[in-house]
Amino acid sequence: MINQTPKNTFDAIVVGSGISGGWAAKELTEGGLKTLLLERGRNVQHIIDYTTALKSPWDFKNRGHLSEKELEERPVQSSHCDDTNKHFYVNDKEHPYTQVNPYKWIRGYQVGGRSLTWGRQCYRLSDLDFEANKKDGHGVDWPIRYNDLAKWYDYVEEYVGISGRAESLPQLPDGVFLPPIPMNAVELHLQEKIKAAYSDRVIINGRVANLTEAKNGRGPCQYRNLCSRGCPFSGYFSSNSSTLLDAQETGNLTLRADSIVKEVIYDETQKKAIGVVVIDAITKVETSYYAKIIFLNASAIATAAILLNSVSPSFPNGLGNSSLQVGHNLMDHVVNEGSYGTFDGLQDKYYEGRSPGTIYIPRFQNLDTKTKKTDFVRGYGIQGKGDRENWQSVDTVGFGASLKASLATPGKWEITLGGRGESLPNYDNKITLDPENVDQWGLPIIKVDFKYRENELAMLEDMTKASEEMLTKAGFKNVGSYRTYPAPGSAVHEMGTARMGHDPKTSVLNKNNQMHDVKNVFITDGSFMASSGCQNPSLTYMAITARACKYALELFKSDKL
Repeated sequence: MINQTPKNTFDAIVVGSGISGGWAAKELTEGGLKTLLLERGRNVQHIIDYTTALKSPWDFKNRGHLSEKELEERPVQSSHCDDTNKHFYVNDKEHPYTQVNPYKWIRGYQVGGRSLTWGRQCYRLSDLDFEANKKDGHGVDWPIRYNDLAKWYDYVEEYVGISGRAESLPQLPDGVFLPPIPMNAVELHLQEKIKAAYSDRVIINGRVANLTEAKNGRGPCQYRNLCSRGCPFSGYFSSNSSTLLDAQETGNLTLRADSIVKEVIYDETQKKAIGVVVIDAITKVETSYYAKIIFLNASAIATAAILLNSVSPSFPNGLGNSSLQVGHNLMDHVVNEGSYGTFDGLQDKYYEGRSPGTIYIPRFQNLDTKTKKTDFVRGYGIQGKGDRENWQSVDTVGFGASLKASLATPGKWEITLGGRGESLPNYDNKITLDPENVDQWGLPIIKVDFKYRENELAMLEDMTKASEEMLTKAGFKNVGSYRTYPAPGSAVHEMGTARMGHDPKTSVLNKNNQMHDVKNVFITDGSFMASSGCQNPSLTYMAITARACKYALELFKSDKL
């Protein structure tokens, strides 16, 4: 470690400033550690850099649509962004990757990462999820169970602010909730009809990280539903509005943007990681930084790439990769674009504002012998939203006052439902590096080789049929579904490339998120997931990060690292 200087030596290094990286920075700095937070993208200051947050549709040249040039630059990202928030998504031409099969890698390279644009759905995993691998033989057994994480779910929910309601469902544990975002008239109608028609399913308020009450100087949510532009009211949780501000207040944080981590430095003598090599994204100059603890939170694909690029005599296949599992077992939730229907009643009802909330139908398949499916294992949940058709769907024939009246009259109520299903761990779903092709910083291009298998495809069909059936039973008309399914990656829930497990021969991390092979490297982004569940995973990333940080701090303070 002869290159150490006071300027580039810290107690801890955190790679990535998104949801899990922000939490790692907060917990480690509040624990007293001098922490370097590295972000490969540009700096984004809370509120100041939300440049489109208060703009109206007519303030955008193309009324929010991407231009042909922008569509060409963003063939992948354009499925998730538009002209109002494109600056929080990468330019695909500048950041290439290889798709062996169609796979959408949605990315946001800036301080805060995708915490600025996430969907904010927050659901706990249960022991139905943590025990699944062991019971049905897909993947390796999780080294933790729900009780290991329950108090950490409490901890992060209290801090983040999750609007929701207790439901006493064993497959979806309750949490610490703010008042829920109310359902509107058509959502309440569907809830009532589903309760009457089914004994195995229920509609609940979506649990979202939008503040229905002011909390610690943040919010409340203003019901603008423009969250992906950045919220100047701090009405939803992001690293920028919360964890990073708290980390900065400790005086222990050094934030370095435009810093691409090339590799983790492994010391053969000490048998541990001692730092990272960073490429300046602007100048392309390389610098080494050193620390006793390293947290990798760059996202499941990027973290695996860093590990695979970190070769040494001890780890010729990548840091901590004696199991040859790094990069493998990539998962992403299988989604269908949705089922829909219109409703003729409730014409005297409307709603206030533009709600960022949803309704949610928790998993109702393979919970017990009564709900067992024969064509797939595991299960899916369904998210939905109801509103009234806007003026574009109304007959606009007329002139003058009659035309105004027509345009001012809302259309029928409508509702859409979309499934989110579990993806099974599979060794052949993977990321690898292509050293023959490099990016503008000289790093190997990442190759993603992923496809849905028989189980996921059967689940897709079932979630579509179930959604259509529920809408029909609830009295909706014009019921149908989008029969084109988005490519894998569309859920933006990539995970599993450095999984937890009991056995170092079949997993990368232990129960404390330490690498089996390199005890001072912790991974708490989606890489650690041993199975995907069907729930949106960010809440679990936050809880596991807080838990791992506590353990890392104990080791640091007892000088065991």
